[in-house]
Amino acid sequence: MRVLFHVQHLLGIGHDRRAALIARGLSAAGMAVTVLRGGHPVPGIDYGPAEIVQLPPARAADETFKTLLDEHSRPIDEAWRARRRAAVLEAFERIRPDALLVESFPFGRRAFRFELLPLLGAARAAGAVTACSVRDILVAKNNPDRLEETVSTVERLFDRVLVHGDPDLIPFEATFPAAARIADRIRYTGYVAAPPSSNAESADGTGEVIVSVGGGAVGLPLLRAALGARALESLGGSLADAPWRLLAGPDVPEDAVRALAAEAPPGVVVERARPDFPALLRRCRLSISQAGYNTVLDLLQAGCRAVVVPFAAGSETEQATRARLLEGRGRLVVVEEAGLTPQTLADGVARALALPPPPAIPLRLDGAAATARLLTEAAHRLRA
Repeated sequence: MRVLFHVQHLLGIGHDRRAALIARGLSAAGMAVTVLRGGHPVPGIDYGPAEIVQLPPARAADETFKTLLDEHSRPIDEAWRARRRAAVLEAFERIRPDALLVESFPFGRRAFRFELLPLLGAARAAGAVTACSVRDILVAKNNPDRLEETVSTVERLFDRVLVHGDPDLIPFEATFPAAARIADRIRYTGYVAAPPSSNAESADGTGEVIVSVGGGAVGLPLLRAALGARALESLGGSLADAPWRLLAGPDVPEDAVRALAAEAPPGVVVERARPDFPALLRRCRLSISQAGYNTVLDLLQAGCRAVVVPFAAGSETEQATRARLLEGRGRLVVVEEAGLTPQTLADGVARALALPPPPAIPLRLDGAAATARLLTEAAHRLRA
């Protein structure tokens, strides 16, 4: 079975990381996977044996997502759109996939309708299965016209909406009010989580406070707040003397990483994000992070105490929704991004350490394998 997978990340690396896990799961199920990668390449993201077609890359200028920049950091224009659309359709004609998987659209990525609508139309005309790959929690939107447009697009162009979540934790309708209208197409895959690795050869992380910011595009204030919190006398106790490890993602500028390292006192390590991050969490005393999809899954699998500072700039609500949900279950402590200071972060750390050990939350974590199975089932039904 040939699968064409369209992926576009714009700011953080979470979408790209989740898509890579899905692509590896599809390949493991015996599918021939081609990824149309619309974002800038991210170091350390492994798509496995999938063929990667690197499209002219785009990124968001900032956290508002209002301006998209091309590979030369210029606002995209009609000529750029035409070039992207031609590359997408050329790949489709070459691959002639049995299934087309589109990440986020039409629940997000509306700015790429110029290439996605023609791509989906071509897939429909060729008889390919069409499916949307979407995370469990959407950014809240209060535009009825936008809701209607999304429902209409699903009804016209998609056979399946594959929700990478578990309705026992949060159903899709909690953040997409019209879910009942497309219920016949919605399938829950469970969460797309990285398989655990041992990394037994390293003791790094043992007893440490691990501070992470994912890709780091909007994470520098949290790294600075953590460095300040560690120096506060009010932090007190053994945690102030514990080793702290600050992980700067690939999108944190190099000069900012050097400045953090220069300010770090003895007992604080500043380094780039590491591929063994999940193993560090399993050994740590406390995690401090944002609350993106992938990071939260790493926290839940590790079972560690956690303080999260959800990204909430612009109109973003997804991380805050996820974080509050898990805080309500006693799994972590939330510190608001608005007004973040070393003191508010230190207060959050104190609250996390005062809580009982975090409870286990049973979740389905086989979302990549389930995505492969559900695509196969949809293809069989289409051919029947």
